[in-house]
Amino acid sequence: MSEHAGQPTKSSGGHDAGERVQASFARQGLMRLLGAEVVEVGEGTCVVEVPFAEGITQQESYFHGAVTGAIADTAGGYAAMTLAPPDREVLTVEYKVNFLAPAHGEKLVARGEVVTAGRRLFVCRAEVSVVEGRDERVCAATLQTVSLSPARAPDRKPGT
Repeated sequence: MSEHAGQPTKSSGGHDAGERVQASFARQGLMRLLGAEVVEVGEGTCVVEVPFAEGITQQESYFHGAVTGAIADTAGGYAAMTLAPPDREVLTVEYKVNFLAPAHGEKLVARGEVVTAGRRLFVCRAEVSVVEGRDERVCAATLQTVSLSPARAPDRKPGT
């Protein structure tokens, strides 16, 4: 990873990677449904947060594992996007999640970073922490492979 990891960046072609990430994220219906937001974007990094809500818990009132996996996947994918050419989008090929502790708190924070960037595939990792007051503890870790694909027109509807 670059010595500038975590710093604001412009991707190749002079397009601001942070703006590209925010525009792409805004089109994600699942992230809207979860109440998630991108809170930080840097070169090869991305941080996504989701606040606690009853509708996204499992039966014991912990954040559901699917929420944890989804924001980890999103943080890692958008970390990759910051290093991708401006005419490319990202698409997860696979990811593995290790749940390390129950996630009970005020919010989840997923911190994604690029481990290695190739011409077509990126390997990324994300760590997800649960925050309760001033306490923050890691509750999950992911490793994922992300592919670059041609960017679709932003106004293109599914099935077209």
